[in-house]
Amino acid sequence: KVKKSRNETINYLSIDGIKLLLEQPNITTPKGRRDLAMLALMYDSAARVQEIIDLEPLSIRFNKPYTIKIIGKGNKARIVPLMEEEITHIQSYMKETGLLEIHKRHEPLFYNSRKDKLTRAGVNCIFHKYATLARAKNPGLIPDKISCHSLRHSKAMHLLQAGVNLVYIRD
Repeated sequence: KVKKSRNETINYLSIDGIKLLLEQPNITTPKGRRDLAMLALMYDSAARVQEIIDLEPLSIRFNKPYTIKIIGKGNKARIVPLMEEEITHIQSYMKETGLLEIHKRHEPLFYNSRKDKLTRAGVNCIFHKYATLARAKNPGLIPDKISCHSLRHSKAMHLLQAGVNLVYIRD
């Protein structure tokens, strides 16, 4: 028999909650600029943590229409449109780190202090650091139980609330 269990509601952030979260990284430091670019990209593209970790500079298209090629579960690729503000964050981060150079096209887009690809735990640690800071500023906007995946659900909910067809959101 299949056990009956209560379905947990999935937490998502309001638009004000997302804004508050993205205000937390200290953009005067290189790590803060990396973290802002990464968190904003996670929200804007609704990418999974592993998809963010596996990104390379080659995946981003800097000409209009701005897009990113994400390789997801089952090695399936999808092209996701990006907002112009997100391209600004990513482009300045890549220029600062030298990732716009041709010979660095296949390096990880987001990396740690040893220039290694970030891990799932590393991305979660970064996310929870800023979620905690945002919760301290306004506890009502950031739920207690939240994860990186909440950014994915937040983007989907915001698109749904804006009247986007569910078929497009799913794809």
